[in-house]
Amino acid sequence: MSIAFLLTTLVVVATPGTGVVYTLAAGLSRGPRASVVAAFGCTLGIVPHMVATITGVAALLHASATAFQILKYAGVAYLLYMAWATLRDKEGIAVDERDAAPLSSGRVIMRGVLINILNPKLTVFFLAFLPQFVDPAEANALPSMLALSAVFMAVTFVVFAAYGVLAASVRSHVISRPRVMTWLRRTFAGSFVALGAKLAVTAR
Repeated sequence: MSIAFLLTTLVVVATPGTGVVYTLAAGLSRGPRASVVAAFGCTLGIVPHMVATITGVAALLHASATAFQILKYAGVAYLLYMAWATLRDKEGIAVDERDAAPLSSGRVIMRGVLINILNPKLTVFFLAFLPQFVDPAEANALPSMLALSAVFMAVTFVVFAAYGVLAASVRSHVISRPRVMTWLRRTFAGSFVALGAKLAVTAR
């Protein structure tokens, strides 16, 4: 495995996006455990894109403007829903030392999975990214792609979890500050809207 692959993966994963925003929100609102669970959900959301790439579905998605647009706007709609839900649900971004009425781990994971599944750029990214580090003529090309994909997922989980745990570490500084939490909700909602707008204008 090349250093170039690891460095590229780290840069791509560490760049703030929908998964990072979601994990940060989970860490601030529910604590370190929820942030790790959210990171796990976002990581699971990579699996369909990895499978699509390896099975060749990514090539169809890349070639079909209609398929790409459908998935893209589904992703935009979900990001807008997340923005609306963040603003509406005052418990969703609320800091409480007792972690009252937490979301179930299943719901946290499902939201993370959906955020990444409904991002067609991940599939196209895998399509363009993995072949650069694998020689398709080699007999072990498939195992190599699986191994590289596993490394990408592992790095994603570690980086996202680190973001979330770091956010969770400052929870005590915003406890009992309703105005701060109101602005945090607005900031996260605005981030989801901005990311949705960015996805909406993104070409293949």
